[in-house]
Amino acid sequence: MAIRRILIANRGEIAVRIIRTCRALHIETVLAVSEEDRDSEPARLADRTVCIGPARASGSYLNAAAIVQAALGTQVDAVHPGYGFLSERPALAQLCEAHGLVFIGPTAAQLEAVSDKVRARDAAQRAAIPVAAGATVATLDEATVAARAIGTPLLVKAVGGGGGRGMKRVNRLEELPAAMELAAAEAQAGFGDPRVFLERLIPRARHVEVQVFGDGTGNVVHMGERDCSVQRRYQKLLEESPAQGLSDDCRRGLHEAAVRFSQGLGYRGAGTVEFLVDQSDAFFFLEMNARIQVEHPVTEAVTGLDLIAEQIAVASGAGLSFAQSDIHFQGHAIECRVNAEDPANDFAPSPGVASTVIWPGGEGIRVDTHIASGSRVPPFYDSLLGKVIAYGSDRNTALERLRSAIAAVRIVGVQTNLSFHALLLADPEFHAGSVDTNFVERLLERGRKFAEVRSG
Repeated sequence: MAIRRILIANRGEIAVRIIRTCRALHIETVLAVSEEDRDSEPARLADRTVCIGPARASGSYLNAAAIVQAALGTQVDAVHPGYGFLSERPALAQLCEAHGLVFIGPTAAQLEAVSDKVRARDAAQRAAIPVAAGATVATLDEATVAARAIGTPLLVKAVGGGGGRGMKRVNRLEELPAAMELAAAEAQAGFGDPRVFLERLIPRARHVEVQVFGDGTGNVVHMGERDCSVQRRYQKLLEESPAQGLSDDCRRGLHEAAVRFSQGLGYRGAGTVEFLVDQSDAFFFLEMNARIQVEHPVTEAVTGLDLIAEQIAVASGAGLSFAQSDIHFQGHAIECRVNAEDPANDFAPSPGVASTVIWPGGEGIRVDTHIASGSRVPPFYDSLLGKVIAYGSDRNTALERLRSAIAAVRIVGVQTNLSFHALLLADPEFHAGSVDTNFVERLLERGRKFAEVRSG
């Protein structure tokens, strides 16, 4: 079917990103906004806005019934959920399907299959994809027995979790009871599901993910991989494509495993299959994010594709506009997430009014953002202000462009993590590509020691 009008059930930079592609495709946009976001930059760019509830996300962006009511009331053809909020929850997809609306994403059944991480692990094993040793547990006694068998360090992880919430590290068995309690509480608060499972922690692992696209009929292609190892408390801070230092066999194995996993689901739309890669280049399935990712611009940079346009095409029934052989990878791209956080105060959120905002430009630089001078940064949502993406013919060129771009950003009125990115981009270990998921801890420790030496 032809999609002529889309309701965007999201906010911030991803809403702006979707609006821009819709404009290029001559598709009308209706933006669902909370009361807080009525005067936001996305609201000014959309063809129309409709308020779906109060500032707090629980009454607006997480209210599937309100979103579908708004979609029906504005006579849209489709709903785009963006990322976060309801993008991976089957409830919104189910309601859209029940009311004849196109959901720009996987089917409700596919979302159900991958949103439960235990079910997703089982599906990976059926597809002959390695997973880290783990166990589903219902009680502390069961967890204790399983933890002894798995060994420490290990992770307690939310079955329905994501984004690092409901995830606790256990270094010694004595820490297990507290970790179980905290992880279950976070999982209940964040996802309405207190179930947890245990998984072996892989030391010095890299977090590498593969972008996939499926047409819903079993045809699945990959668009290369991204390294997302630069993260703090399991929250990604920088992503790049292609991943550095992978052997050809490992890279090919990751691509093939991601496609095989997605084919087993008959997957439809954009998705990302995530893996941990150990120091010997062995990889282990982690999860699938069944949506567009925050870091999708680095994939767009190295492939030349518009992933939002492809999402809309697949949802309309047009299928994929390319085959695997049509995808060609060129150059290198790196993305920094600029957040309203105070690095000097343990990265605490910093809401307020951004009185002055200056973003960089220049060759190979792209900025995806939703704030400008005078924009309010509310306390109710994710702290992401924008993403600075640098592209070059090789990694060194991309890095130099990114360093200059980050240095040119100026944001006054709220604290940001720009100083962290400056530290990161000047670090020799990062330049060498020797990163893993514990890299940020080492970087911050080096930064503290350097500050102590200077102050002494």
